[in-house]
Amino acid sequence: MISKLPDTGTTIFSVMSALAATHNAINLSQGFPDYDCSDELKALVNEAMLQGHNQYAPMPGLMPLRSAIAAKIGRLYQQNINPDTEITITPGGTYAIFTAIATCIHPGDEVIIFEPAYDSYIPNVLVNGGKPVLIPLSFPDYRINWEEVRRKITSRTKMIMLNTPHNPTGSILQENDLEELEKLVVEFNLLVLSDEVYEHLIFDGAQHHSILRYPTIYRNSFVTFSFGKVFHNTGWKMGYCVAPEHLTQEYRKVHQYLCFSVNTPMQYGLAKFLETPSHYLELAGFYQQKRDYFLDLMNGSRFTPLHSQGSYFQLMKYDRISDEGDKAFAIRLTKEAGVAVIPVSAFYQNAKDDHVIRFCFAKKNTTLEQAAARLLAV
Repeated sequence: MISKLPDTGTTIFSVMSALAATHNAINLSQGFPDYDCSDELKALVNEAMLQGHNQYAPMPGLMPLRSAIAAKIGRLYQQNINPDTEITITPGGTYAIFTAIATCIHPGDEVIIFEPAYDSYIPNVLVNGGKPVLIPLSFPDYRINWEEVRRKITSRTKMIMLNTPHNPTGSILQENDLEELEKLVVEFNLLVLSDEVYEHLIFDGAQHHSILRYPTIYRNSFVTFSFGKVFHNTGWKMGYCVAPEHLTQEYRKVHQYLCFSVNTPMQYGLAKFLETPSHYLELAGFYQQKRDYFLDLMNGSRFTPLHSQGSYFQLMKYDRISDEGDKAFAIRLTKEAGVAVIPVSAFYQNAKDDHVIRFCFAKKNTTLEQAAARLLAV
């Protein structure tokens, strides 16, 4: 068989987690919490099971959950989204992204992707016959150079992919970014795929500039979200895609043959959980406290933090410690210091190495304390 992804091997996340297990290292590499999700949410899901909600849900998702999402969007972004025709529940955010690409990318279509990039983006485009057009974000602030974007647009350009808050850098899009994007979308009739799985994890009083705030862009957009990332239950694999009706119609044509429907009792539980806005409104403060606590613990180390404006990731330079490549340094840090991290070069196709590593701070305070104690000795 001829492989569709001949250059793809085991992801760096699996490599580093396996290395962490082998060396009994504290795992700050993979992006998931080491604490449990809400007892209230678990009870709501269990209640749905006990009430017999254990069969297939409707293909687009349960209407109570889609209505709760539409109400949340109205509260946060002042947009009126139709839950019947514009929201589709998916088994996770990564699935939502793949399905959007599979819906509209044909062989030879070009998709603009900004690097460093979440590792599924490029394979998703390739496996659907598209051509990734890679544009690096500016280092060290990881901003988009919109003039370069304009230069890379051709007659084959079909889509621009965005991620805000950004994994792995923690950067966020600003209002001027959306203004520049809007110009390109209108001028070239581009589609937009916006990965906003960390939408509630925004720090220092900043605003999340969701595509949903911008009607002109939204008309051409798929916007994807994750319950797992924000409600501390990544293993549930629950997400959703918001898109205008004409795009959602096409999206669901693909979705129905990929999985058809999504975990029923969890949809009932999440629908009830979203009825209390504090469950998502308080997330920014919760994660900012973790970011700040980790940075305070690392104060006095030889690592230099870059500013994290969102997500649950913190990048740090290590140039005061070593001049070795980031992958080699990450492996040595795991083996010798007992802390597993992710080298940021893994998020570039050309392995661009700025000597920066990524820490996940979505961990118990005791975990962060133990990790910091080891890192301070490096």
